[in-house]
Amino acid sequence: MSQEQPSRPKEPVKYGDVFEVSGELADKPIAPEDAKMMQSEETRVFGHTQKGGPAAVMQSAATVNIRGGFVHPGDKTDLVAERGVTVEQTVPAATVTTEFVGGQVVGQHVEPRRIVAAARTDEEALQGTITIGEALEATVKTAGNKPVDQSDAAAIQAAEMRASGTNVIAIAGVAASAQSAADYNATVDRDERKIKLRDVLTGAAGKLSVDRAVTREDAEGVVSAEMRNNPKLCTHPGGVAASLTVAARLNERVDI
Repeated sequence: MSQEQPSRPKEPVKYGDVFEVSGELADKPIAPEDAKMMQSEETRVFGHTQKGGPAAVMQSAATVNIRGGFVHPGDKTDLVAERGVTVEQTVPAATVTTEFVGGQVVGQHVEPRRIVAAARTDEEALQGTITIGEALEATVKTAGNKPVDQSDAAAIQAAEMRASGTNVIAIAGVAASAQSAADYNATVDRDERKIKLRDVLTGAAGKLSVDRAVTREDAEGVVSAEMRNNPKLCTHPGGVAASLTVAARLNERVDI
Protein backbone atom coordinates (compact mmCIF):
# COMPACT_ATOMS: atom_id res chain seq x y z
CA MET A 1 0.00 0.00 0.00
CA SER A 2 1.61 3.26 -1.12
CA GLN A 3 1.75 6.28 1.15
CA GLU A 4 -0.37 9.26 0.19
CA GLN A 5 1.78 12.06 -1.24
CA PRO A 6 1.35 15.54 0.19
CA SER A 7 -0.81 17.67 -2.07
CA ARG A 8 0.83 20.50 -3.96
CA PRO A 9 -0.32 24.04 -3.18
CA LYS A 10 -2.79 25.43 -5.70
CA GLU A 11 -1.55 29.02 -5.41
CA PRO A 12 1.90 30.49 -4.84
CA VAL A 13 2.71 32.40 -1.67
CA LYS A 14 2.76 36.05 -2.71
CA TYR A 15 4.25 39.07 -0.98
CA GLY A 16 0.76 40.34 -0.16
CA ASP A 17 0.01 37.10 1.67
CA VAL A 18 2.76 37.56 4.27
CA PHE A 19 3.62 41.29 4.29
CA GLU A 20 1.56 44.48 4.40
CA VAL A 21 2.59 45.64 0.94
CA SER A 22 0.51 47.01 -1.91
CA GLY A 23 0.49 47.47 -5.67
CA GLU A 24 2.32 45.20 -8.09
CA LEU A 25 4.60 43.73 -5.43
CA ALA A 26 1.67 42.32 -3.45
CA ASP A 27 0.75 40.01 -6.36
CA LYS A 28 4.28 38.70 -6.97
CA PRO A 29 5.23 35.16 -5.82
CA ILE A 30 8.20 35.18 -3.46
CA ALA A 31 11.23 33.82 -5.32
CA PRO A 32 14.29 32.04 -3.89
CA GLU A 33 16.78 34.71 -4.98
CA ASP A 34 14.64 37.36 -3.24
CA ALA A 35 15.03 35.41 0.01
CA LYS A 36 18.78 35.01 -0.49
CA MET A 37 19.17 38.76 -1.02
CA MET A 38 17.29 39.53 2.20
CA GLN A 39 19.33 36.94 4.09
CA SER A 40 22.50 38.65 2.84
CA GLU A 41 21.23 42.09 3.89
CA GLU A 42 20.15 40.94 7.36
CA THR A 43 23.52 39.27 7.87
CA ARG A 44 25.30 42.46 6.79
CA VAL A 45 23.37 44.58 9.31
CA PHE A 46 22.71 42.20 12.22
CA GLY A 47 25.52 39.69 11.75
CA HIS A 48 22.94 36.94 11.23
CA THR A 49 19.42 36.45 9.92
CA GLN A 50 16.58 37.37 12.27
CA LYS A 51 14.53 34.51 13.71
CA GLY A 52 11.01 34.98 12.36
CA GLY A 53 12.15 38.04 10.40
CA PRO A 54 11.46 38.92 6.76
CA ALA A 55 14.36 36.78 5.45
CA ALA A 56 13.08 33.69 7.28
CA VAL A 57 9.51 34.30 6.11
CA MET A 58 10.67 34.81 2.53
CA GLN A 59 12.78 31.64 2.60
CA SER A 60 9.85 29.55 3.85
CA ALA A 61 7.56 31.03 1.21
CA ALA A 62 10.10 30.49 -1.56
CA THR A 63 10.51 26.84 -0.52
CA VAL A 64 6.74 26.34 -0.75
CA ASN A 65 6.66 28.04 -4.15
CA ILE A 66 9.48 25.86 -5.50
CA ARG A 67 7.72 22.72 -4.25
CA GLY A 68 4.54 23.87 -5.98
CA GLY A 69 6.34 24.53 -9.25
CA PHE A 70 5.45 28.22 -9.24
CA VAL A 71 9.10 29.34 -9.17
CA HIS A 72 12.42 27.62 -9.76
CA PRO A 73 15.80 27.72 -8.01
CA GLY A 74 17.61 30.84 -9.17
CA ASP A 75 14.41 32.79 -9.94
CA LYS A 76 14.21 36.43 -8.88
CA THR A 77 11.13 38.68 -8.83
CA ASP A 78 11.38 41.39 -11.49
CA LEU A 79 10.59 44.20 -9.03
CA VAL A 80 13.35 42.95 -6.73
CA ALA A 81 15.76 42.90 -9.68
CA GLU A 82 14.79 46.50 -10.51
CA ARG A 83 14.55 48.06 -7.03
CA GLY A 84 16.53 45.70 -4.86
CA VAL A 85 16.31 44.49 -1.27
CA THR A 86 17.71 46.72 1.48
CA VAL A 87 18.00 46.97 5.24
CA GLU A 88 18.51 50.48 6.61
CA GLN A 89 19.17 51.79 10.12
CA THR A 90 18.45 55.18 11.64
CA VAL A 91 19.53 56.16 15.14
CA PRO A 92 17.44 58.86 16.89
CA ALA A 93 16.76 57.90 20.52
CA ALA A 94 16.83 54.30 19.31
CA THR A 95 18.19 52.18 16.51
CA VAL A 96 15.36 51.70 14.02
CA THR A 97 16.08 49.08 11.36
CA THR A 98 13.75 48.93 8.38
CA GLU A 99 13.72 46.17 5.75
CA PHE A 100 12.57 46.82 2.18
CA VAL A 101 11.67 44.63 -0.80
CA GLY A 102 11.07 46.37 -4.10
CA GLY A 103 10.97 49.71 -2.30
CA GLN A 104 8.24 48.67 0.18
CA VAL A 105 8.58 48.07 3.92
CA VAL A 106 8.36 44.42 4.96
CA GLY A 107 9.84 44.62 8.45
CA GLN A 108 10.90 47.05 11.16
CA HIS A 109 12.96 46.43 14.32
CA VAL A 110 13.43 48.89 17.18
CA GLU A 111 16.28 48.70 19.69
CA PRO A 112 16.07 51.43 22.34
CA ARG A 113 19.32 53.07 23.38
CA ARG A 114 20.08 52.90 27.08
CA ILE A 115 19.27 56.24 28.70
CA VAL A 116 20.90 57.21 31.98
CA ALA A 117 18.37 58.58 34.44
CA ALA A 118 19.40 61.85 36.08
CA ALA A 119 18.01 65.23 37.03
CA ARG A 120 17.65 67.03 33.70
CA THR A 121 16.52 70.38 32.44
CA ASP A 122 13.58 70.47 30.01
CA GLU A 123 16.01 70.94 27.12
CA GLU A 124 18.13 68.00 28.22
CA ALA A 125 15.03 65.83 28.63
CA LEU A 126 13.90 66.69 25.10
CA GLN A 127 17.29 65.62 23.76
CA GLY A 128 16.76 62.17 25.27
CA THR A 129 13.44 61.61 23.50
CA ILE A 130 12.10 61.59 19.94
CA THR A 131 10.22 64.73 18.95
CA ILE A 132 7.26 64.96 16.60
CA GLY A 133 9.48 66.62 14.00
CA GLU A 134 12.10 63.87 14.29
CA ALA A 135 9.43 61.19 13.93
CA LEU A 136 8.16 62.87 10.77
CA GLU A 137 11.71 62.99 9.42
CA ALA A 138 12.16 59.28 10.18
CA THR A 139 9.31 58.57 7.76
CA VAL A 140 11.61 59.67 4.94
CA LYS A 141 13.71 56.56 5.64
CA THR A 142 10.81 54.12 5.94
CA ALA A 143 8.34 55.43 3.33
CA GLY A 144 10.08 58.30 1.57
CA ASN A 145 9.25 56.99 -1.91
CA LYS A 146 5.50 56.88 -1.21
CA PRO A 147 3.47 59.44 -3.19
CA VAL A 148 1.70 61.80 -0.81
CA ASP A 149 -2.05 61.19 -0.60
CA GLN A 150 -4.86 62.59 1.52
CA SER A 151 -4.26 60.13 4.36
CA ASP A 152 -0.63 61.28 4.59
CA ALA A 153 -1.64 64.94 4.52
CA ALA A 154 -4.20 64.38 7.28
CA ALA A 155 -1.66 62.54 9.43
CA ILE A 156 0.97 65.26 8.97
CA GLN A 157 -1.59 67.95 9.74
CA ALA A 158 -2.57 66.13 12.94
CA ALA A 159 1.11 65.83 13.90
CA GLU A 160 1.77 69.55 13.31
CA MET A 161 -1.28 70.57 15.36
CA ARG A 162 -0.21 68.23 18.16
CA ALA A 163 3.22 69.81 18.17
CA SER A 164 1.91 73.38 18.28
CA GLY A 165 -1.00 72.67 20.61
CA THR A 166 -3.36 74.66 18.36
CA ASN A 167 -5.72 74.04 15.46
CA VAL A 168 -3.88 76.54 13.28
CA ILE A 169 -1.91 75.30 10.26
CA ALA A 170 1.11 77.41 9.35
CA ILE A 171 0.83 78.84 5.83
CA ALA A 172 4.30 77.67 4.81
CA GLY A 173 4.49 74.74 7.23
CA VAL A 174 4.96 71.04 6.64
CA ALA A 175 1.20 70.31 6.88
CA ALA A 176 0.38 72.93 4.24
CA SER A 177 3.06 71.47 1.97
CA ALA A 178 1.65 67.98 2.46
CA GLN A 179 -1.88 69.10 1.59
CA SER A 180 -0.65 70.86 -1.54
CA ALA A 181 1.26 67.72 -2.53
CA ALA A 182 -1.81 65.51 -1.98
CA ASP A 183 -3.99 67.87 -4.05
CA TYR A 184 -1.45 67.89 -6.86
CA ASN A 185 -0.94 64.13 -6.83
CA ALA A 186 -4.67 63.57 -7.16
CA THR A 187 -4.43 65.10 -10.65
CA VAL A 188 -1.42 63.00 -11.74
CA ASP A 189 -1.70 59.45 -13.06
CA ARG A 190 1.89 58.21 -12.99
CA ASP A 191 3.52 57.65 -9.61
CA GLU A 192 6.97 58.69 -10.83
CA ARG A 193 5.63 62.19 -11.45
CA LYS A 194 3.98 62.53 -8.05
CA ILE A 195 5.37 64.38 -5.05
CA LYS A 196 6.78 61.91 -2.53
CA LEU A 197 6.84 61.93 1.26
CA ARG A 198 10.58 62.56 1.19
CA ASP A 199 9.94 65.82 -0.68
CA VAL A 200 7.62 67.02 2.07
CA LEU A 201 9.16 65.59 5.25
CA THR A 202 12.90 66.08 4.73
CA GLY A 203 13.92 68.60 7.41
CA ALA A 204 10.41 68.52 8.94
CA ALA A 205 11.66 69.29 12.46
CA GLY A 206 13.00 72.62 11.27
CA LYS A 207 9.73 73.50 9.57
CA LEU A 208 7.64 73.18 12.74
CA SER A 209 7.10 76.41 14.67
CA VAL A 210 7.02 74.32 17.87
CA ASP A 211 8.38 70.83 18.45
CA ARG A 212 8.13 68.51 21.44
CA ALA A 213 8.45 64.88 22.46
CA VAL A 214 5.91 62.45 20.98
CA THR A 215 3.36 61.01 23.43
CA ARG A 216 1.01 58.07 23.10
CA GLU A 217 -1.90 60.50 22.71
CA ASP A 218 -0.10 62.22 19.84
CA ALA A 219 0.45 58.90 18.08
CA GLU A 220 -3.17 57.84 18.56
CA GLY A 221 -4.38 61.13 17.10
CA VAL A 222 -2.15 60.76 14.05
CA VAL A 223 -3.14 57.10 13.55
CA SER A 224 -6.82 58.10 13.70
CA ALA A 225 -6.34 60.90 11.16
CA GLU A 226 -4.45 58.66 8.72
CA MET A 227 -7.00 55.84 8.97
CA ARG A 228 -10.04 58.13 8.57
CA ASN A 229 -8.64 59.48 5.31
CA ASN A 230 -7.61 56.12 3.84
CA PRO A 231 -10.33 54.37 1.78
CA LYS A 232 -9.11 51.04 3.22
CA LEU A 233 -9.33 52.43 6.79
CA CYS A 234 -5.76 51.40 7.57
CA THR A 235 -2.36 53.01 8.04
CA HIS A 236 0.57 52.68 5.66
CA PRO A 237 3.40 50.36 6.83
CA GLY A 238 6.36 52.55 7.77
CA GLY A 239 4.30 55.69 7.13
CA VAL A 240 3.62 58.80 9.20
CA ALA A 241 1.35 57.11 11.75
CA ALA A 242 3.73 54.17 12.11
CA SER A 243 6.69 56.48 12.75
CA LEU A 244 4.81 58.44 15.43
CA THR A 245 3.70 55.18 17.05
CA VAL A 246 7.26 53.84 17.25
CA ALA A 247 8.49 57.17 18.65
CA ALA A 248 5.77 57.26 21.31
CA ARG A 249 6.55 53.71 22.37
CA LEU A 250 10.22 54.57 22.78
CA ASN A 251 9.49 57.78 24.65
CA GLU A 252 7.43 55.89 27.20
CA ARG A 253 10.70 54.31 28.34
CA VAL A 254 12.04 57.78 29.12
CA ASP A 255 10.84 60.05 31.88
CA ILE A 256 9.40 62.93 29.84
